[in-house]
Amino acid sequence: MVQFIETATKSERVVLIGVVFDRKEEDLVSEYLDELDFLVDTAGGVVYKRFIQKLEKPDSGTYIGKGKLAEVSDYVKENNIDLVVFDDELSPSQHRNLERSIKCRVIDRSNLILDIFASRARTAHAKTQVELAQYQYILPRLAGMWTHLERQRGGIGVRGPGEKEIETDRRIVRDKIALLKKKLEQIDKQKATQRSNRGALVRVALVGYTNVGKSTVMNLLSKSDVFAEDKLFATLDTTVRKVVIGNLPFLLSDTVGFIRKLPHHLIESFKSTLDEVRESDILVHIVDISHPNFEEQINVVNKTLEDIGAADKQTILLFNKIDKYSFVEKEADDLTPAGAENMNLEELQQSWMAKINNPCLFISAKEKKNVEEFRKVLYEYVKEIHLKRYPYDNLLY
Repeated sequence: MVQFIETATKSERVVLIGVVFDRKEEDLVSEYLDELDFLVDTAGGVVYKRFIQKLEKPDSGTYIGKGKLAEVSDYVKENNIDLVVFDDELSPSQHRNLERSIKCRVIDRSNLILDIFASRARTAHAKTQVELAQYQYILPRLAGMWTHLERQRGGIGVRGPGEKEIETDRRIVRDKIALLKKKLEQIDKQKATQRSNRGALVRVALVGYTNVGKSTVMNLLSKSDVFAEDKLFATLDTTVRKVVIGNLPFLLSDTVGFIRKLPHHLIESFKSTLDEVRESDILVHIVDISHPNFEEQINVVNKTLEDIGAADKQTILLFNKIDKYSFVEKEADDLTPAGAENMNLEELQQSWMAKINNPCLFISAKEKKNVEEFRKVLYEYVKEIHLKRYPYDNLLY
């Protein structure tokens, strides 16, 4: 079987590239590169420089223009850069052309996310899901991908399902994909049986953008020790715990975090994991209020929930990390409308409470601020559903 061999022993030197096009603002692309920087850090690399280019549309052959390509090539050569990461997905031909021109390994955001998932997968289920996504990603890129295997070079973006011997036969990869899909079907049946054996307890799922504190909230409510870290995608495998608030038991699940531009191969492969979200009764949508673009992150999560058919669930919007929240006070002569970044915490709370009909709570899971208020609201939500299923349950009277 093909194995991508991981031989990197030091942090790789990385360059990031973003392109401003299709009416995108440069500030937005810069913020995307901030997140890409965090992804590289999570994967174990060190970013040395960022390049941003404005174009009407990406170049069909090299994604960036010839002048910028020459500038990147010179910087890579002069600074011994190991890896160039593009924020947008590259076509197979663009990938090959870029590597020939820059003479350095080139990957895109999707490849980077797949690499992080590969390094974070722990259970057989998660490993199979990631492996399937990787094979689906590399199938159209075989001509360029196998040259990495020939050199047996390790590092970010080449950790994957691979094999020691070079294979260019697409049929073999397709057969592997078919086998992995069958394996996932078996695992999915086992997972479905496990879910059906949990009885009719109310199910609550924690959802949100990656690195918003879902696992910390999970530990807070369940008094368990789920792995939590200030890295993207610290949690890949869904964790389910039985939680009791007052005298009321329910099931609480911590799910994989969402992110913008999530590779569609991963969404497809992780659909069974996201069944925990689809089959839940209540969603707790956790938001990192200290992030400057938390409103866009909310939209990304809502769009992903819509894509997997879970947008109609009862939802509690939980703003976390209020201990880290800061704002920029507007100057007296600034007549532009105030944005979220100009509001203090109290003003922001009022604006969001007025904006949505769902419960909207503000906590710090780390500092345990306002946690009791959250418990009370969650208790009332669970109690309402519980009483519909068990109308004669004397425990709740």
